[in-house]
Amino acid sequence: MEENKLNIFMIDDHPMIIEGYKSILSFNEMGLTFNYTTAFSCKEAYQVLQKSTISTFDVVFLDLSLPPYEEEKILSGEDLAAIIKQKLPETKIIILTSHAEAFMLYDLKKKIKPNGLLVKSDFSAEELLSAFEHIIQGKIYESKTVSEGINEILSTGSNNVLLDEQNREIIRLLSQGVLTKNIPQYLNLGQSAVDKRKAQIKECFSIVGGSDEDIVREAKKHGFI
Repeated sequence: MEENKLNIFMIDDHPMIIEGYKSILSFNEMGLTFNYTTAFSCKEAYQVLQKSTISTFDVVFLDLSLPPYEEEKILSGEDLAAIIKQKLPETKIIILTSHAEAFMLYDLKKKIKPNGLLVKSDFSAEELLSAFEHIIQGKIYESKTVSEGINEILSTGSNNVLLDEQNREIIRLLSQGVLTKNIPQYLNLGQSAVDKRKAQIKECFSIVGGSDEDIVREAKKHGFI
């Protein structure tokens, strides 16, 4: 990186949004200028990343909802973020998403640990610029919906069942059509333990009786899957 010049990779399937981000950053008060690389799909982004080295990008702006690259099993911006974390560990990742589901945001924070996590409906141009400058200075930034949603999850004791990694894995397997009787083949759990955990999950979702399809439906409604 040249002094006061940052290399930025912007990934979003709406070119006008990328142009908007560029315009906002041009008003920064840190005297920074930028070299931009852009991609509009998972495939384009992956191809750029394949050619990248550890110092190629200082910052990545990343949307979650992107056209997938099924051949490489890259189905979303979250999958791209995992690749970026592995290949470019020094690069700062700023996730900007339209998703506002608290549990989805919690998962992103836990799995990806982005430098910035912002819900698009939250911020103005001024806030995005302020967030960017905070992140460049080494701070973590979360927009209002992110911080409030995650804090609410963590402060509610009943959510501990839904935050448990094995319970989340059971939900994921059910969403993929795996039968309850086959779940022990995927997890280090006996059948009785799986049944007990499923009962806890149903209780948290306020499902009385119900089927695996009911669990999956409620999990989708709450942003788990």
